[in-house]
Formats: sequence, C-alpha cells, structure tokens
Amino acid sequence: MQKGTLEYEQALDAVIEILRSRARQGAAPLSYGDLSRELARVGHHVPAYEGPMPYLLEDASVRESPDGSLPLLSALVVLQDSGRPSGGFFKLARRAPYKRSGDDTLLWVREIEKLAEHYGGR
Repeated sequence: MQKGTLEYEQALDAVIEILRSRARQGAAPLSYGDLSRELARVGHHVPAYEGPMPYLLEDASVRESPDGSLPLLSALVVLQDSGRPSGGFFKLARRAPYKRSGDDTLLWVREIEKLAEHYGGR
C-alpha cells in the first residue's frame, strides 16, 4: 500500500472513522494490533507495526486537524506493552502547527481528554 494511492486513501478514511468512533465512545485507547484487526474487518490489511501504519496515523491526525486546533486522533493508538503512544505521536504533537507542551504523560493525557470532550456527543 503506497501513500497517495486510492488504496491508501481508503485505508486512511477507515482509520479516521475508527478513531472518531472510539473518541465518541469516551476516547479509550486501543493498541496497534487492535487497530490493525479493526482495519482488516473493513477490508484493509495494514500490519500493526510495519508498512503504512505510522503514516496512516500521522495523516489521520493531520487531516482531522490541519491547523492544530483539534486534538490528535493518533493519541488513541498505543503500544501493547506500555499502553502509551509510540514516539512518533509525541514528535507530531510537538511540531508546528500542533506545538503541544508538557512531559509525554501530561501531553498524552491532555490529548485524550480533549478527544473525549471534542467528540463526545457527536
């Protein structure tokens, strides 16, 4: 699956819908493996830890909040072992236009809270 192809764009749409739905239901995080299985259920075979997954997560956040005003959807996807997002999430959150601050834990907790608030009741 190559970025910019129809297959990638369709998988990206599916990632966004899965993460929006998760945010609407209280913003409980899910593992990379869980997201991979959810994507497979809707016809997109994306391995949990390789290939396009990191790009799909970054692009989901960027598409949903291109100007940095909305919470980052990728905050919902965590590593199975640690229960926290990967380093890629924190790099994205700290770069322009997002420029989130605080230590990793505080930044992530705030983002989850903002997701639940923004998507709750939608």
